[in-house]
Amino acid sequence: MNHQEVDVTITAVAPVGSRVDADGIIGFIDQVKHPSWWSAEEAPPQVGDHLHAVVLDDSRTPPRLSALQKDIDIARELRKRA
Repeated sequence: MNHQEVDVTITAVAPVGSRVDADGIIGFIDQVKHPSWWSAEEAPPQVGDHLHAVVLDDSRTPPRLSALQKDIDIARELRKRA
């Protein structure tokens, strides 16, 4: 499931990141993998927010995801090569 894109909903927010739900699968987006970490123009994560994300590491519990466009773009390139 690494490099797959998913739509998620934030279900909890902590100082280190956000827990997300992707159709019943729980994941985690580290604070630095949320756009608000890099831009003051982006709203910080809040429960109920919907994001488009990519799976970075499905071997972790919970799986780690990223909502950064650069990570989504990298995943798309990796899927093209596979």
